[in-house]
Amino acid sequence: MTECHIHPTDIVRAGGAIVWRGDSRDPEVAVVHRPKYDDWSFPKGKLKPGEHVIAGALREVAEETGLSVVLGRHLPPVHYMKGGRLKRVDYWVARAIEEVAQEPSDEVDALVWLPVEEARARLTYEWDAGLLRAFGAAPLETTPFVVARHGYAGTRQDWSGDDDLRPLDEAGEAQATTIADLLYGYRPTSLVSSPSRRCVQTLLPYAAREVLKIRTERLLTETEYDTSLSLSLVLSILDEGRPTALCGHGKVLPELITGICEHRFDGHAEDTHLRKGAIAVLHHTGGRIVAVERYLT
Repeated sequence: MTECHIHPTDIVRAGGAIVWRGDSRDPEVAVVHRPKYDDWSFPKGKLKPGEHVIAGALREVAEETGLSVVLGRHLPPVHYMKGGRLKRVDYWVARAIEEVAQEPSDEVDALVWLPVEEARARLTYEWDAGLLRAFGAAPLETTPFVVARHGYAGTRQDWSGDDDLRPLDEAGEAQATTIADLLYGYRPTSLVSSPSRRCVQTLLPYAAREVLKIRTERLLTETEYDTSLSLSLVLSILDEGRPTALCGHGKVLPELITGICEHRFDGHAEDTHLRKGAIAVLHHTGGRIVAVERYLT
């Protein structure tokens, strides 16, 4: 399982994407020219203070290319020294879904769409050619199944009412806002949750932004979870083939993720534990999972 989170401040963080369009079997990819460096590269840029790497990658791609994208697999990060500091750039496969005309700027003065081999020849840096190899190593067109653990919601000991009614606290509400920003990168159209208030609230900012309903399932609660029935439910949701986000509980989700991977993933998800407010992204195609990633908020 790939894991990404905010790294120590001595590392300069950046995010970007290999954006593709057309036939996934023979795609064109977006390559940009930066006049300051006179180089050709994939769109990327430095994160703002406190910005999540996924949100930063989406913002930088939009600013440099005018493209709206849907994220796919996370690619191997690139590390290099710049100005005496280590820089890490996280990249994703990203499918272009909308293009806004972009005027040339001091940062990017040209964007070209090229077949993969032509892009490889145009790119200035060897690490970008390495990214292209990873880009083509697995399916490009995948469907995301995002699993979220609810955000912070105080403690059971401090809540005297029905535990299903325990709400997110202030930190949890902030996590829910961040989760909405991350989900926007994957554009789920189906939202499923435990009916527990804190789980529904975790998906609510994204649901409100995209005007989506949240479907609740008792088999995702801690009290009614059943190893076999709950897994069957989640596999049936995955098999619907829609981009989906599901929110549940820390006591339930690790076993569910492990079960999904045992049935549908040829690789191995080493650690399926999710911290509060964290998400796992399972990318699948043709009924098989091709990548599993985990992100903190």
